[in-house]
Amino acid sequence: MKRVWIVLLCALALYGIEVGERAARVSLQPPQGYCVASKKPFDTGSLTGRVTLFVYVDPDKRGENEEFFAAIKRQHFPSERFNSVVVVNMAATWLPNFILSSILQKKQRDYPRTLYVKDFAKTFVKAWGLRDNAMNIVIFSRNGRVLFVHAGKLSPAQQRRALAILKEGIEHD
Repeated sequence: MKRVWIVLLCALALYGIEVGERAARVSLQPPQGYCVASKKPFDTGSLTGRVTLFVYVDPDKRGENEEFFAAIKRQHFPSERFNSVVVVNMAATWLPNFILSSILQKKQRDYPRTLYVKDFAKTFVKAWGLRDNAMNIVIFSRNGRVLFVHAGKLSPAQQRRALAILKEGIEHD
């Protein structure tokens, strides 16, 4: 029984962010990563003040939760209370960087309220224990606490739960 608890605690320790906690501050500096639009460094310290939807994604999984993102878009959350950041795990794909860069520049133009960031070094996999080669969704409160974390495709029930958490945070946080 003691071994089971040790294994469980080790498994939990590998997952670096937990609901209710603050995630470790992460900074991406070129050449490890940067913001697509400005080519400037990205720092997670900028994620406070608004409820933030943070997506860390393998480009090969980019369409995995489209229904969820469409549901968020339909909400028309006010920009003064809601923020979205998409960090692309550039090291997790076979696609050439120049093709990804072109796609990301178009996305940044089409969705100017979303901040797109490139991560060439799997920084968030290492720092936060996010799953590599997957889509990770993290929702942060205005004060930077983790409200929701999930890796992979969201079930319909998980989508409803995550959307409810977003709404609650935006309306009452």
